[in-house]
Amino acid sequence: MDAFILVATLSVLLAVGVPVAYAVELSAIVGAFWIDMPLEAVMIQITNGVNKFSLLAIPFFILAGAIMAEGGITRRLVNFAYIFVGFILGGLSLVNIVVSTLFGAISGSLVADTASIGSVIIPEMEKKGYPRDFKGERVPFKQTLKIFLDTLWGLMTVVIIMGGILSGIFTATESAAIACVWSFFVTMFIYKDSTWEELPKLMYRTVKTVTIVMILIDFAAAFGAIMTYMQLPSRITDFFTSISDDKYVILVYINIMLLLLGTLMDMVPLNLTPVLLPVAISLGIDPVHFWMIMLVNLGIRLITLPVSSVLFVASAVSKQKIEQVVKAMLQFYCGLFFVLMLVTYIPAISLWLPKFFGVHTE
Repeated sequence: MDAFILVATLSVLLAVGVPVAYAVELSAIVGAFWIDMPLEAVMIQITNGVNKFSLLAIPFFILAGAIMAEGGITRRLVNFAYIFVGFILGGLSLVNIVVSTLFGAISGSLVADTASIGSVIIPEMEKKGYPRDFKGERVPFKQTLKIFLDTLWGLMTVVIIMGGILSGIFTATESAAIACVWSFFVTMFIYKDSTWEELPKLMYRTVKTVTIVMILIDFAAAFGAIMTYMQLPSRITDFFTSISDDKYVILVYINIMLLLLGTLMDMVPLNLTPVLLPVAISLGIDPVHFWMIMLVNLGIRLITLPVSSVLFVASAVSKQKIEQVVKAMLQFYCGLFFVLMLVTYIPAISLWLPKFFGVHTE
């Protein structure tokens, strides 16, 4: 009955259009009253949800990504990626993938990635006649050298973040702060593509994004705490293990649940992690492997209607109706599901890199 009250409240609130963050928190409050948990305890859980040093990386990464997008670093990363794959058949599509990989190592906002990269790459693809023209062009050597030198300052951001973390010089949170300062320096004093007058607007958009993210995190922490007090993780663990003792069969059910619920709720992976992680550990699934499964599911969810901020941003940037964007995406879903199956059933895909660097994953 506890679980029914919690889930039913959340479902009703979402159905009537209550924003996800507030629906999660109101559900937690209702659940707390149902189990006679003091409201003060819920407030403590909300505070504890964001009272973590590691979470400081979020605002710094989001700000660094916004500065890079506004300051021309993104455009230079696109030109740099074109050097390596632009001449191949369908080169601009590959450029999109490469620059998304580079920018994804810097920015903490998927919406910001879509907006910044899309605003640069979409017009170029239209000029090339996509999807009709998939002919690429090789960049002359003299121009290649010029592009590389122009992009070098922006590429140093990736080196600072990844190199600093992997070498142990500083933590992920510290690297986010340093990346923020470096991208600001490059944008304002080297590239000079942004003005001081634009800085307040940039800060406002960043603070707005960070506020939304942090509210979701701390409300989800309270929701997860209520689930723990109700012993829902152990109950769900018992449910899954009663279906089968084969971890791969249970992973099928977990994937289906994440995909179905993820199309309706914005924060499903975050909300279900306290529930599903104990299930995975009890079945002998490596936590890193499980996180990768969750992340791939999250990636698919971000481009699946009806709840998909990334699709809506892509629609706005490309000036195409959302129906056209979704139609163009259909051909990619099969590939994404195939990748999900590979990640789910071949743990080595997720674990070889941490093991290569000597990281203990269990």
